[in-house]
Amino acid sequence: MFPPKGLDKVSTYLSQGPGNKDPVAVYARHVLAVILTILEIKEGRNRNLCANVDRGWASDSDPVDEMKYVVVTGGVLSGLGKGVTASSIGVLLKSAGLRVTAVKIDPYLNEDAGTMSPFEHGEVFVLDDGGEVDLDLGNYERFLDVCLTRDNNITTGKVYNKVIQKERRGDYLGKTVQVIPHITNEIQDWIERVAHTPSDGNGKEPDACVIELGGTVGDIESAPFVEALRQFQFRVGQENVCFVHVSLIPVMGPVGEQKTKPTQHTVKELRGLGINPHMLVCRSKSPLIDETRNKISAFCHVPPEAVVSAHDVSNIYQVPIMLESQGVTSMLADRFGFEIPAKRKVLDDWKELADHVDTLDDAEEVHIAVAGKYTDLADSYLSVIKALQHASFKVNRKLVIDWIESSALDGDGSWWIRHHGD
Repeated sequence: MFPPKGLDKVSTYLSQGPGNKDPVAVYARHVLAVILTILEIKEGRNRNLCANVDRGWASDSDPVDEMKYVVVTGGVLSGLGKGVTASSIGVLLKSAGLRVTAVKIDPYLNEDAGTMSPFEHGEVFVLDDGGEVDLDLGNYERFLDVCLTRDNNITTGKVYNKVIQKERRGDYLGKTVQVIPHITNEIQDWIERVAHTPSDGNGKEPDACVIELGGTVGDIESAPFVEALRQFQFRVGQENVCFVHVSLIPVMGPVGEQKTKPTQHTVKELRGLGINPHMLVCRSKSPLIDETRNKISAFCHVPPEAVVSAHDVSNIYQVPIMLESQGVTSMLADRFGFEIPAKRKVLDDWKELADHVDTLDDAEEVHIAVAGKYTDLADSYLSVIKALQHASFKVNRKLVIDWIESSALDGDGSWWIRHHGD
C-alpha cells in the first residue's frame, strides 16, 4: 500500500519545517528523506547517483577528470579482430598513463560461456573469481595486465536474469517491465558499476574502460545493447565516449581493388541505430591506400585521419604499434582531453616485445606436444598456446606445437610412435 503506513505522521512533522528541533520532528525528516531516496532509486529517477563523477582536476595520478569509455563495435561479419583491437586500444591508453579496465558484451542468451563447446566461440577462459567467460577477456588480461571478474563479461542471459529477479521482488513497483527502459537501464548500470571497479591490483578506480560489443551490428540479439550504448553516451557525457567501429575492406578481382561498400553499409546501419562512430578500424590484407581511405571518409562521415588501416602484421603484438603509428593515441587524447607523456615506457616495452617476436622466425625450434579433444580449432586452447609462446619468447626459441587428438590415443602410446617415431 502507498503511502507507507505512518508516512502521514512523518509528513506532518516535516511540514513544521527545519526550525522545529523536536527530536521526533528531526527523526521524521530523516526517515522521509531515506524513504524518498529509496523510491527515487527504485523508480530510476536517481539513476545517475553513481554516474560519471567529476573528479575536479587531472593530475599525474589522475590524468583525466572523468571516466572515459571506448566502445568497440563490429560490422560486416564476425571474427574481424574486435577483441585484439579493443585490447590494443587499451594498451595505448595505458601507455599514456591511464588506468584501464575492460568489459566484454556477449549478446547470446547463455548465462556465461561455461557450458558452451569450444567449437562455438573458442576456449572458455576461467577468471580468478571462477567466472567462465569469453576468450577475449583472456586477451584483455594479457594485454593490459589486469585481473577481471565475471561481472566484466555481460551476456543477455545475465541481464535478463537480473531484471526478472527484480521484477519478482517488486522492485519496479508494479510497472510493465520492458526492453526499454528496464533492460537498457540494467545494461548501462552494469557497465558503469564494473567500469569503476579497480582491476589492476592497486585499488584505484580506473580512468578508462574499453567496452567490446560482440557479434555484428544489425543482429537482432545485439539490438538492446546497441540501444543501451546509444543512451549511455548521453548518460555519461558525449565528450567521455569514443565509438570505434571495426569493419572489413575486401579485395576483389585480379587487380586487387579494395572495396569500401561493405564498410559503407555497416556504418549506415550503425548510424541508423543512433551511433555515429568517431573512428573506423578497417581490416584488410594490405594497408589502405589513400583513395580507399578518402572514399570511406566521404561516405561514412569521419575525417580521413580517423580511418585506420588494420592490415595483416607479422605478429599480434604489432597491432598496438600499428595503431599508434596512425595517430590513434593522439585522436583519443584530443577527444578525451588528456596529455600524452613524452616518455611512454609501456609502449617502449611493447615495441621491444613485438620486434623480439619477429626475430624468432629463424630461431631454433622447440616442439611441444599438446593432447586435447578440440584440436581442430586452435582457439580452443588459446591460453595454453599463449603461455607456451611467452615461455618460448623468454628462452629465444621458435615454438612448434604438435597437436594430438586425444580420441586417437591408445594405451601403449603407439599412435605417437607411428606419427613421430621413437
